[in-house]
This record gives sequence, C-alpha cells and structure tokens, in this order.
Amino acid sequence: MGLTVKNVVEWINKFSAKIEQNKQFLSDLDTAIGDGDHGFNMSRGMTAVSQKLNKEPETITDAFKQIAMTLISTVGGASGPLYGTAFLEMAKKSATSDDIGELLDAALAGIKKRGGAEPGDKTMVDVWSVLVPEVKAHKLTQEKIDSAVAATKGLVAKKGRASYLGERSKGHIDPGSQSSGYLFEALVETEGIL
Repeated sequence: MGLTVKNVVEWINKFSAKIEQNKQFLSDLDTAIGDGDHGFNMSRGMTAVSQKLNKEPETITDAFKQIAMTLISTVGGASGPLYGTAFLEMAKKSATSDDIGELLDAALAGIKKRGGAEPGDKTMVDVWSVLVPEVKAHKLTQEKIDSAVAATKGLVAKKGRASYLGERSKGHIDPGSQSSGYLFEALVETEGIL
C-alpha cells in the first residue's frame, strides 16, 4: 500500500510524541557516550516539525521536504543533518515512488553517505540497516526493533563523539539508534503504511 500525506503526518506525529516522552532517556544515553543533548535536540526539532505539519502538506514529497528542512535548521549536533538527510532523500525518492520500503532504502543510503558510517560502527545505521529490509519484506515487528536497538550496546563506537571513548563506549545503547527505534516503532503503529 502506498503512502499518503495523511499517514506520513500521522507517522511523524507519533514519532514526535515518542521523542517527547523519552527525551530525558535519550539525553541520558547520550550523556554516557556523547554530549548529553540528543533527546533535547531531537525534541526541539520534532516539536517544530509537528507544528509545521499542522498545515497539511499537499503531497508526500512536500511533507518529507518540510520535515527535512525543519530538522536540519533546528536540531543540533550530528542528528539534524543525518535525520534531515534521511527525509530529504525520501522527498527525492517520493517523486517516483510511494513505497515505504523504497523510500527508507533511499534514506539509509543518504545517512550512510552523509555520516560515512557502516553497520557495526555503533550509529543509527546499525538500526536502519537491520530494519529497512524488514520493512521491505513486510515483517517489521516491535521485537525486531527492540533487538536491533539493543544490539548496539555491545558495539564499540567508530563514528561521532562516542568514538573518542573507544572500548568504553561498549555497554551503552547508541542514542541515535534508540531514537531511530522510535521512528520505526511509530511506523508499526501507523495504519496503512506497512
């Protein structure tokens, strides 16, 4: 089933609500291995996105563009550019496809290119690279999301601020992976997308 403006807005508003509920938790995760502001940065960005989406965009391409631009301009650190790039790539792809699997594929390629991260580097790429194929196979579940996020705990960070810690980054869930988990959770909870 193809995406509509309505279910894109619903998906992103659900994601925004999860970020809001968990902003302290995300920032606590980031305090252990980063600079402690991931949750608050994402919360500021997603609040701005939800306000922007109050006026319903005309097309899914418009929706993704608005989300991308808002995140890039309001979220600090690496998260703004990375999430912004993901939604920008979805906006580009949505000109020719409304299939969520294809859109997320384009988003993942954009995130990898922008951040230079590969699976195993303890970044949001770890979660996306496991879950995007599940979306494409129509097999995404909450259990798979939880497992993909938890798997980052045992990794040593090779990118971003966490990489400065080396081995000490082990034993902590990557904050960007956790927030990405919420994005996929919101997807599961949005009717008509998967």
